[in-house]
Amino acid sequence: MDAEELRLLLSKDGLALLERAEAQLDDRSDVVREVSRLRADGHAPALVAAVLSQARLRRRARAKFGEFAAGMLFTEAGLEQATRLRVAAHHAGRMRRAGIVSVADLGCGIGADALAFATLGLEVTAVERDEATAAIAAFNLAAWHATVLHGDALETPVDAEALWFDPARRDGARRLNDPADWSPALDAVFARAAAQPTGVKLAPGIDRALLPADAEHQWVTDGLETVEAVVWTGALARPGVARSALVLSDEGAEELTGEASHPEPGELGEWLYEPAGAVIRAELIGALADRLGATGVSDGIAYLSADRHVATPLAQAFRVRETLPLDERRIAQRLRELGIGDLEIKKRGADVDPAALRKRLKLKGDSRATLIATRVGGRHRAILADRP
Repeated sequence: MDAEELRLLLSKDGLALLERAEAQLDDRSDVVREVSRLRADGHAPALVAAVLSQARLRRRARAKFGEFAAGMLFTEAGLEQATRLRVAAHHAGRMRRAGIVSVADLGCGIGADALAFATLGLEVTAVERDEATAAIAAFNLAAWHATVLHGDALETPVDAEALWFDPARRDGARRLNDPADWSPALDAVFARAAAQPTGVKLAPGIDRALLPADAEHQWVTDGLETVEAVVWTGALARPGVARSALVLSDEGAEELTGEASHPEPGELGEWLYEPAGAVIRAELIGALADRLGATGVSDGIAYLSADRHVATPLAQAFRVRETLPLDERRIAQRLRELGIGDLEIKKRGADVDPAALRKRLKLKGDSRATLIATRVGGRHRAILADRP
């Protein structure tokens, strides 16, 4: 978003038109017709374009921000990298539990984490180097006790007990693979994090070798999506916790901590478990197996198995019906015999394209099931199972 587009949006007419357009625009709306209607009402083309673009961003933002999205402004890049509100609330809660009263969000983007910090009563200083994005953050934080500064994340002086970083990992539409190219660069971020309590948000697939050894590493799954890894330092790192997996859902939060471990393989039991992505990323599959009384299904495969069902947010459970060779013709024949027309296909450790396989199976019938293509005892198998 450039400065002129932002100026149009923040004008009295712009904000009023945005509220009107958002109320009328939905996923089925004909955008061309909407443009024509607003133009016919006498609105300038640049204002119409800015308003409709922002209205679509607000609708997309509901998945991350819920009803808060209706009072916020966004950019494409800012919305993509913004922390989900439920996840940001846990960041803020950790700050509060550690006794932190002031935090600097360095490289705040549109202000998602800063918003969560402020809503829990923390004093927030947010710094953003892009001028238009800083103005959007100021708009989003206007109702809270927060100060937004336009400046460099590492060079702008701030006075806060704790720091928060979410380094930008894109340059426009291009993803930056080298952490030295991130903004700020990862080495510089960790240098600051070594000096005072800090949280650093990173992509969940971050190379663990890049993470400082003397910090807590936490991976987060929200719903069924693994959304981030966070490095916590100083007073924000919990004593004795080197790594953790946090799973958030509408029912609450569940966490697993421990040392990196992988379970010994055993016999396939009545139940198969698929650990949450945060558990897998944190390499806590062995700790989860201990909690469930389960074993692995094969070396190098993240699925677990046991003869009893233990409900847990840390894994999805499937009741095993039978095991078949991973042979498409055998699978298709068995599915026809069982009248399975609704089939969920999952895979791990098998060269299978679920979408293509489902099409070739030509499913018919009223029953439903889950087909899991994986290795069991080192051999490729198709596990036919049901969700409880």
